[in-house]
Amino acid sequence: MIIKLYPENPREDYIKDIVNKLENNGIIIYPTDTVYAFGCAIDKPKAADRIVRLKGSKKDKLDFSLIFENISQAAEYTKPIDNYVFKAMKNHLPGPFTFLLEANNNNPKIFRKKKKTVGVRIPDNGITAAIVKELGRPLLTTSIHDDDDIIEYTSNPELLYEKYRNIVDIVVDGGIGGNEPSTIIDTTQGELEIVRQGKGIL
Repeated sequence: MIIKLYPENPREDYIKDIVNKLENNGIIIYPTDTVYAFGCAIDKPKAADRIVRLKGSKKDKLDFSLIFENISQAAEYTKPIDNYVFKAMKNHLPGPFTFLLEANNNNPKIFRKKKKTVGVRIPDNGITAAIVKELGRPLLTTSIHDDDDIIEYTSNPELLYEKYRNIVDIVVDGGIGGNEPSTIIDTTQGELEIVRQGKGIL
């Protein structure tokens, strides 16, 4: 199924349909403020397993992040956030950044096996925000990467639907997406360290 939404005013009934699918172990492809991504509800391990298999990876090697509604919700899944980190997050979120913070025990087991950090994302995208708000908890997410370097596969939702329609439950068409990933900032070493420069500029 493909659902067309507009970031400025996403239809509430369509958002409810998407969340209903997520509540039933569904996985979706959806837009962010950077690239299109795979997503599932944080508390649906069967759905997370489907994404792992889809990307041909292993749980402890796949780079999952969490999509949050706001910083307060993110703080429920991290250890106490230092003031300088909170200030940086407040200044740059919502936006095209992934902040790596120390994870607490509220995170799913997929984060707790080998990783002690969690990637925090609050995209500046009305569709993403509406989905997470309606869901009431974070989305477990990982970006779509091309196997064949055909750039349109990560940015054109119609091509994504052609490629994944028999694999994912819903492709959310939010228009042509970007091809530049988020900027990843590690906050766990006592300072802000850019470990991947992407779309976001500090």
